[in-house]
Amino acid sequence: MSNKIHPVIIIGAGPAGLTAGIYTARAHLEPLIIEGPKPGGQLMGTSMVENWPGEKSILGPTLMMNMIAHAKHAGCEFLSQTVVSVDFSQTPFRITTNKQGELLAESVIIATGAQANTLNCPGEKEYWGKGVTTCAVCDGAFYPNKQVVIIGGGDTAMEDASFMTKFTNKITVIQNKEELTACTAMQTRVLENPAIKIIYNSSVSEFKGTDAHLTHVVIKNNKTGAQEELPAEGAFLAIGMRPSTTLFVNQVELDQWGYIKVYDRTKTSIPGIFVAGDVADYRYRQAITSAGVGCMAALDVEHYLKNK
Repeated sequence: MSNKIHPVIIIGAGPAGLTAGIYTARAHLEPLIIEGPKPGGQLMGTSMVENWPGEKSILGPTLMMNMIAHAKHAGCEFLSQTVVSVDFSQTPFRITTNKQGELLAESVIIATGAQANTLNCPGEKEYWGKGVTTCAVCDGAFYPNKQVVIIGGGDTAMEDASFMTKFTNKITVIQNKEELTACTAMQTRVLENPAIKIIYNSSVSEFKGTDAHLTHVVIKNNKTGAQEELPAEGAFLAIGMRPSTTLFVNQVELDQWGYIKVYDRTKTSIPGIFVAGDVADYRYRQAITSAGVGCMAALDVEHYLKNK
C-alpha cells in the first residue's frame, strides 16, 4: 500500500466519471480514475450517437475515446484496474484494487454505472449494437418505417413502444407473461395504439441476421413451446437495469432496487463520498445527464475539500 492520500479517487470511467475527472483535474485536485472492467461505460457498446450536443453523429466508442483523451489532457491519472473492495467507515477512505492493493483517498466519486439486463440467448452478443440495444431514446431514430420489437412488459417497455411510434408503425411488444406489468396509464396508451402489436406468453429465444445487422427474432411460446420467426431490424431490451453497486453494500445507503441513495444532488449517506451517473439514476439514464451530474459531483468535491 502506498502512503499517498489522493485528494479524490473516481471509480468508473464512463461519461459521469470522465466528466468528474476533467473538472477535478482543472481544479488541481489530481484525480485518480480507476477504470474498472469496462472503461468508457455503456456507450462502448453502441453504434451511432446522435443526441450528444455538438456532435451531429458520432460512434459511441469514438465519443468515449475522445472523452478519455480529454480527461488525460486535463491531467487525470488513470488506473486500468478493477476495485474489489472499499472501506468508507473512516477517513482516509480505503479502496482496494485487483492489482494495486490499497489506495487512500480524502474523497471518492462513485461512477460505476449500471448494466442492462440481457437475455443471454443465441445471437444477442453477435447483434449487440447491430440491431439489438437497450435504449430506444438513443437509437430509435435509426429505424424509420422499420419493423422493431420491444422485449418486456413494464413501464420502460411501454415508454419505448410509445416512443418508437414517432418513427415507425411496425412495432411488436413481446411479453413473457399473460399480461403487461406497466402502470395502467402506460398500458392504456400502448393498447389503444394500432401501430403496436403485443404478443403475450412468449420469449425471444434467438436473434438472427446477416453479418452486418439483425433481420429476425425467434420467439417461443412459453405455454406450447412453439417457435416462430418475426422480421425485426431493431430489438430493444426493456427488461430492467442492474446498478453496479455490489461493492458498496453496507458502505453507503442503497435503495430497495440497489441504486445508491442521493442526498443534496450528489452526496451519499457518507460525507466525502459522492455519486454520479446511472449507479444512482434509474430515471433518465442518458450519457448527457450522467456527464452533467459528473460535473456537479466534481464541484461538490472541490467545495467539500476546501471546507475540510
